[in-house]
Order: sequence, then C-alpha cells, then structure tokens
Amino acid sequence: MTTQTILHLGTEDFRSAVLESDKPVLVDFWAEWCQPCHMLSPTIEQLAEQYGDRITVAKVDIDAAADLATRYVVNSIPTVLLFKDGELAGRLVGVRPQQDYATAIDALLD
Repeated sequence: MTTQTILHLGTEDFRSAVLESDKPVLVDFWAEWCQPCHMLSPTIEQLAEQYGDRITVAKVDIDAAADLATRYVVNSIPTVLLFKDGELAGRLVGVRPQQDYATAIDALLD
C-alpha cells in the first residue's frame, strides 16, 4: 500500500481540499504546543496508511487558521472532524483509541 500524504491545510485551501472533496475527509485540528495532539499524531498517520486513497487525511494548525477553528467550534484540541460530501459528518474530541476513528471512517465509507 502506498503511503498517503497528510495534507496541511490553511484557510485558503480548506474549501477545495475538504468541502469540495469527492471522498470522505478526516481533519485533525491541532497545535504545536498541544501535548495530546502530539500523542494523537501517530494514530492519524496510521489511519492515513490504513485507508490509503479511500479518504483524505488533513491537519489544521489552529494557531495558523484560527478562523477555521472558530467556524467549526473547535473548543479543545485535539479535535478530529469528519466530512462527507462537503458536510460535517462526525466529531471526535481528545485522544481516543484508533478503533474509534476507524469506526467513524468506516461509517462514512458505507
């Protein structure tokens, strides 16, 4: 399986990469100073590897794109948002077991 690149998005490319995507998108809202975010990072990388090109995996630094965090009511990080057909379809807050994310992704792929 090919390693999927994790997109690093800002306000400018969020619409095209997430809202206009033709496949489900997992977006990890994080910050450099957030220790739990760093703990979640390997899980996000494993999900990108596991699902390959069936989904898009992206990260948004809330310090660089605070407007996106505000728009999607990201009050604590890490927060993972799932989008399908341009619509918010799921939200997982905090560091969760990898299976929680996989279950949410699988529901979008059905």
